[in-house]
Amino acid sequence: MKYPFLISVPHGGTEIPREVRPLFALSDDDIRYYCDPFTCEIFGFQDEVAAFIDTPISRMVVDLNRPPLPLPPKDPDGIIKVRTIDGREVYAPGKFPDLVTIHRLMKKYYFPYHQKIDELIDQHPVKIAFDCHSMLPFGSSGQKDADRTRPLICLGNNGDRYGRGRSQSLTTCPPLLITELASAFRDEFSCDGEVAINDPFSGGFIANALFWHKGIPFIQIEINRMLYEIRDSCIPDDTETGETVAALKKRIWQVLTRFWDRVG
Repeated sequence: MKYPFLISVPHGGTEIPREVRPLFALSDDDIRYYCDPFTCEIFGFQDEVAAFIDTPISRMVVDLNRPPLPLPPKDPDGIIKVRTIDGREVYAPGKFPDLVTIHRLMKKYYFPYHQKIDELIDQHPVKIAFDCHSMLPFGSSGQKDADRTRPLICLGNNGDRYGRGRSQSLTTCPPLLITELASAFRDEFSCDGEVAINDPFSGGFIANALFWHKGIPFIQIEINRMLYEIRDSCIPDDTETGETVAALKKRIWQVLTRFWDRVG
């Protein structure tokens, strides 16, 4: 039996399209650092859920979890990046893509992703959706939690730290759902670290937009990269990393299924 979940993984890709690769100032290592590495594998539950979507394209090309407007330079960390979260220029001097190129990138990668989510919800028995990400262990200099230690898990529904609605905002799921999911994560990761709600991230454009469009409960999941990134060796061991990722995937699936068996 498949669980009635939609899983979205918008930031796991590292590919840079050929037409913009010569414009980039960032190296391949930089591009990997500024994505959500291994999230396509960690949340790769294609065979167990009603619907699944990810992308191979790097968020440094088109950020699928941002609103389509405003375009740069008004929002340097928006849909088309001007700078990274810690202030580095994404494109080489004088190489920032023109409006025609931006339009082409959005038409090819951004709008099809959102349209596909709509179609998946229409075509499959989806009852709840999860937008899945990873986060650096500490807040970067350009973010609201700069230099703060981040929790192990952060769940977002555009509400407060208890999942309740804030003034002039609409939560993307009832407080009961997000608090029950937080409880399931705490049961599994009780010895590892904090599980927080809407802190430091309360959810992005995908969860908000799709909840407005479809009315499906949507929760953003952020996992701390310290859970799987091996940093105590100068030469990362791919086998060790793969085993860590596989074990983490299994634990997260146990959390999601335990949560749904309790509330669904």
